Amino acid sequence: MEKSKVYFTDLRVPEGKSALAKLERLLDQAGFDQIDFDGKFVAIKIHFGEPGNLSFLRPNWARVVADAVKRRGGKPFLTDCNTLYAGRRKNALEHLESAEENGFSPLSTGCQLIIADGLKGTDEALVPLEGTTYVKEAKIGRAIMDTDIIISLSHFKGHEATGFGGAMKNLGMGCGSRAGKMEQHNAGKPEVKEKKCRACHACAKSCGQDAIDFASGKAHIDHEKCVGCGRCLGACNFDAIFNPNDDTLEALCMKMAEYTLAVVKDRPHFHISIAKDISPFCDCYGGNDVPILPDVGMFASFDPVAIDQAAADKCNAQKPMADSYLSDMIHAHHGDDHDHFCVMHPGTNWEVTLEHAERLGVGTRSYELVEVK
Repeated sequence: MEKSKVYFTDLRVPEGKSALAKLERLLDQAGFDQIDFDGKFVAIKIHFGEPGNLSFLRPNWARVVADAVKRRGGKPFLTDCNTLYAGRRKNALEHLESAEENGFSPLSTGCQLIIADGLKGTDEALVPLEGTTYVKEAKIGRAIMDTDIIISLSHFKGHEATGFGGAMKNLGMGCGSRAGKMEQHNAGKPEVKEKKCRACHACAKSCGQDAIDFASGKAHIDHEKCVGCGRCLGACNFDAIFNPNDDTLEALCMKMAEYTLAVVKDRPHFHISIAKDISPFCDCYGGNDVPILPDVGMFASFDPVAIDQAAADKCNAQKPMADSYLSDMIHAHHGDDHDHFCVMHPGTNWEVTLEHAERLGVGTRSYELVEVK
């Protein structure tokens, strides 16, 4: 397979210019005009951010993409699916309220907002897959499958279960209905190393299922309530919570790649990743730590695998920010920093997602980086 082109621009702008205008130029250079938008419904998949989190992509970025689609005759809408965990985005009403609280509206973005899997997260389309390892019928939010063209607009960041969140996390996990998210997470559930538990209750505060108690003085996870979302893994600063099944996170990554295939196959798709305010954890948290890396820039490509590989490579080439979660983890590992994301989230391996997606024909890890000034 020949190399895919990934277009990149940094976030430096001279006085009087705008990073938003730079994004528009990036889209033009990356071949946005190659897509026939005329009269087509266009889903712009974005993460609206859990209220309290301030690292999510602001509505201004979405406005640039929506306007670019409309100028080409398309009918864009911003979309996401409801969450598996019981935060403030678990149903369409609260999800839309959260989006509005974070500044997303038809006025700010230039297009409508639609929660793709409906009021309760049950409005899904079943997408048959062949040649996959785990998923034979993906459960995707119906509005996403009803659309003609899919655009991923993702905030590139760390993630406690998949190493990082980029285009494929945004599409594979993000476009799954609540049942689809459950299918991806259900390979295993975390347990507690009691000797390491400090009873700080951080894990319980992060759990949306009320599955963690401290009746014994140490954290205990009720697997009947636990949905396997992994939020407690990221919340624990003492490595007291672990996944006893070594291949569980690997299975999650592979399922996510298979769900990405379900979303993008047989229709035009385009991907934008913005590596800015690069937080250590997902934007699903109702808060965020300081950035782990300096702002890197913006990426655009027709290939979701290549864009994730390029963004990871660029991030791994950066020096960690002082006094960040990443620098803390490097210090804890005595300076061993072979890969920022794996050091930050031990046990994760983001390459599994990309390798599996490449095997499935979703895209290629081999890319040519084209810099746009």
